[in-house]
Formats: sequence, structure tokens, C-alpha cells
Amino acid sequence: MDRYLCLFLFLFVTLFVEMRGGRDECMASNRCGDQGPLIQFPFRLQDQPRDCGYKGFELSCTENNQTMLDLPVPVKLLVKKIAYKSREIIVQDPDNCLARQLRKLSLAASPFHFKSERDVTLFNCSSDKTEPYSPYQSIPCLSIPGNPVYAVESSTLVRYLDLSSCRRLYNASVPYDGGFIFNGSAFSLKWSHSKICRLKKSKSTEPETECIKGVSKKIIVTGVIFGFLLLVLVIVMLYRVYSSNKVERENKVKVKKFLEDYEALKPSRYSYADVKRITSQFKDKLGQGGYGIVYKGKLSDEVFVAVKILNNSQGNGEEFINEVATMGTIHHVNIVRLVGFCADRFKRALIYEYLPNESLEKFIFSRAVKNYSLSWKKLQEIAIGIATGIEYLHQGCDQRILHFDIKPHNILLDHNFNPKISDFGLAKLCSKEQSAVSMTVVRGTMGYIAPEVLSRNFGNVSYKSDVYSFGMLLLEMVGGRKNIDVSVESTSQVYFPEWIYNHLDIGQELHSRIEEEGDVAIAKKLAIVGLSCIQWCPVDRPSMKIVVQMLEGEGDKLTMPPNPFASTVPTKTNLSKPRTVFQQELAIISELE
Repeated sequence: MDRYLCLFLFLFVTLFVEMRGGRDECMASNRCGDQGPLIQFPFRLQDQPRDCGYKGFELSCTENNQTMLDLPVPVKLLVKKIAYKSREIIVQDPDNCLARQLRKLSLAASPFHFKSERDVTLFNCSSDKTEPYSPYQSIPCLSIPGNPVYAVESSTLVRYLDLSSCRRLYNASVPYDGGFIFNGSAFSLKWSHSKICRLKKSKSTEPETECIKGVSKKIIVTGVIFGFLLLVLVIVMLYRVYSSNKVERENKVKVKKFLEDYEALKPSRYSYADVKRITSQFKDKLGQGGYGIVYKGKLSDEVFVAVKILNNSQGNGEEFINEVATMGTIHHVNIVRLVGFCADRFKRALIYEYLPNESLEKFIFSRAVKNYSLSWKKLQEIAIGIATGIEYLHQGCDQRILHFDIKPHNILLDHNFNPKISDFGLAKLCSKEQSAVSMTVVRGTMGYIAPEVLSRNFGNVSYKSDVYSFGMLLLEMVGGRKNIDVSVESTSQVYFPEWIYNHLDIGQELHSRIEEEGDVAIAKKLAIVGLSCIQWCPVDRPSMKIVVQMLEGEGDKLTMPPNPFASTVPTKTNLSKPRTVFQQELAIISELE
């Protein structure tokens, strides 16, 4: 029984720490910039949990680290200071023209009211009214030459004023501090006890506010959770008393497996402070791409990760959403696992499992690793692994996932050189019954983009577009070079896929890096599969399921596919387009990229 008492105490302490953790989350971002006002209950930032503040007291931070008060009506005011003791917030119109917002400014739906206010009427006049001791107050930010705008206190007997040259605009309540506040001056908004709960004394200079209206919601939730845990503990104790040792062992195995699966199912969310700690203040840089920089990190003494810090100036957050939405639900041996992510205000990062051998591109293109070349048997295993991963994306998930950027750079290798597909920033989700995917912009890397992605004359964009990219990747693995390489001496080899097809078509063997017996057969099989995948028309390409079967089968049973580099290419409009022209287009775009 002592064991269960320890478990009960552990759960209690865990729950307490969790509550304290929620409190720390409320205090994590309590200023917009170093000089901004302190933000605490009843106020909260919009990206903080609702328990951190009270309804109607939402604040937001601008890109310039300014604090803004978001009122229920579409009005935002710049916050200069918050006095919690006097329940007063000093604000200012960000455009220095409060009068422009008066028509839609209403505090009735908000918890605030003006510290001092007067009712005024706004007039648009065609003549100047600024004589000495005039009751008219000029509003320059609304005036235009020849048509000044004035405000007159509504209690003034306007029938005694000369309004013959004026037109009434509207009435409004205006903050008053010895004069109407219209143009750029700060003013006070107050909130009352009835709008929140009460002030609680604290050791800090500013008092803390807490909600005590009835029973605290957090206390109720805590009690329910604690009661539930206690009930579960009692049930477990009774079960252990009346269960056999065999059932006990089975349940322990079941619970252990569940916890392991649950740990892998859902990526964790980290704060930006956690990211800096994991990467040792961004000490070890692994690489840099168009969307950010990748650093090596460490979650523990034995668990290493790769942390990609996303560049805020690129895109609109679509890559971040795609990565988390797709990789967060993908679990496959040939797909990189998303360990966690960070979305802390304007800071975004993705945390992946660390793969020590980096990308496949390094081993098939770079001269720096010639002292360790991959054998043809290992290349075949890598090809099968990549194909299996893509087939899982297309058929193994609830929704079909189209990667749109299959290339050697996005294939990472673990310590045993097992391939894992990475970088889902361009991915799209669609149903398995959907035969075509709509696209507004071209996705992918030139040289690996299927023809139908560039021009709908070749067919509809679908999962067959990934098949084309995989085919190009296979041919580059065979040749150890880019599919388009203007640096080669022979112009006939500039477009390498066509060179491969011509050699195989006339029965010549591919002697690229052939070292052992059996290498020729593997190279020929990979080339034939690659050529089958890069057929111009999507309907002529095999599915990834068929591709896996072709790669796992005997190479001598494969037949040469139709020539994808024929002199003409059929289109939907029954027109013909010379292959050379299309290749020229690819080369030009590749140079401009």
C-alpha cells in the first residue's frame, strides 16, 4: 500500500506543479518590449490563456513592441501606462486623431469608462470660427482647407451661436481634462470593482487582481481532476488486490506501450526560451535555407535534435502550418519525426529528430565525401525506403499528403543510412478520392517539378506529381549528378535523363561508378524505374505502390518504358510541343532561380 500512497503524492505534486506551470505561462510575456507597461491580471495578451486575464481586458503587441488596447468596437488605443492600484489605464489614439474614431467609439460594451467626459457636437463649417473666447474648439486632423471642423460642448446654447455657415456632423462623448481631448493627447480610462472581482495584496509594488466571483473556475477544475485521479487510484488498488500476477504484467505492458505511443503521437510545444536552451544559444549551425537556419540541439544527454528557426520575413506562416499539421500526425520509419515546435509571439521554430548523416544530396553530388561512397546495394535500399515513405503519404494516412518537393536535399539519412523524407513546407492535403488538386502558384524545385505543375496542358496536378519528382531523384542517384548539368563536356549529356534513356534503348550499359558484380543490374533497374516515373503525362506514370513493387522485384523482369523525350509531346488541346523547346524553358527557369 505504501507504493500507492507514494503514487498518490506524486500525482498531487504533479498537479500542483502543473497549476504553477499555468501561472508561469501567464507571466511568461508580461510586457511588450522593455519599456512597455506591466501586463497582469485583469489584463492579458491575446496569445495567452484566457485564465490569465478577464474578458474585455485584452491587449496586443505591435511589431514595434507597442502595447495596444483592443476595445469590443473596432477601435485600438495605444497604452502608455496601467495603474492597477487606481484601476486606471492611460491611452492615446495611435493616429493622434481621436475625433476620427468618435463616431464608432462606444464604451458601453467594454469594462471601461472615461475618467472625465463631456458631450460635444461636431460641426463642419465653411468659415473660420477661431475668434477670441470662442466656444468652438478646432479639430485640425479632420479639417481641410476652406472647411474647418469644430467641436462645441452640447450644453452650450447652440441656438445663440452663429451656425449659418456650419453643418452638424454628430454628437459624441469626449474625454475631458481641462479641455476636450481630440488631437494626440493621452487620456484616462477607468474600470470599476464591478467589472472585475477584487484586488489582492502582493509583495510586488503593484497589487495583483484575482477573481473570487463564486467559486474559482480553476479551483473547480482542479478539484474535478484531483477527484478523478483519486478515483482512478482507488480502482487500480482494488484491481490489483483481486487480479492475478499474469493480468498485472499484461496491463503494465499495455500501459507502457500506450505511453510510448502517446509520446510519439503529439509533438510538444516549446517556448522560445526553451529553444535557446536546447540549442545552447544557437551555438552549432547545421545549415541554412530559404525559410530559415537549422541548428543542432539537445533535449537530454542522449537525445539530439535539429532545430529550424523560421524566417519571419519569408511567406505568411504557411510553411509552419503545413509542417505542424502534416508531420504532427505522421508516424513512419521513412519520414522525419517532428519532435516539437515553437510559436512564441513572432518567433517560430520546428524541432525534428537529429539525423547525423545529413542529406542524400551530400553523398550523390558532393566531391567532399568521395572517401565514403554509398554502395549500389545501399542506394537500392535508400530508393526503396524513400518510395515506401511517399507511398505512405499517398495511401497510408486518413488524407492523402502531396509533398511537392521530393529531391535529394530533402532526404535525410540516419546513422544506418536509412532514408527519411523531410521538409513538408510545400505539402498539400487532399482526400484519397480527389483525382486533381488545384494550385494557384508553382510548388517545388526546378528540375524536379512535374510538367503538369508548370502547364495544365500535360494533365491535372495530382499525387503523380510526386512520382515524377521521385523519378528525377532516382536518375540523379544513378548518375551521381544533377539532371540538368551545363558543366559537362559533351552537350549530349547536359540533360542526363535523356542520355540515360538513349543508352539503355540501344542496349548500352551504364558504367557510372560500377565497382562490383551485380552493380550493373541495380543501376539499370533504378534507371528503368526512374524513366517510368518521369513520363510527361501523369496517367502514364505508375503509382508509388507499383514503384515499390518494381524496386523490390527482379530487375531483369522490367521492360523499358515509352520514350518520354520523343520529338513531340501531346497536350490536352491536341497540339504538339517540341521537346527541345520545353527543355530550353526548364534550363532558363533553372538559371533564373
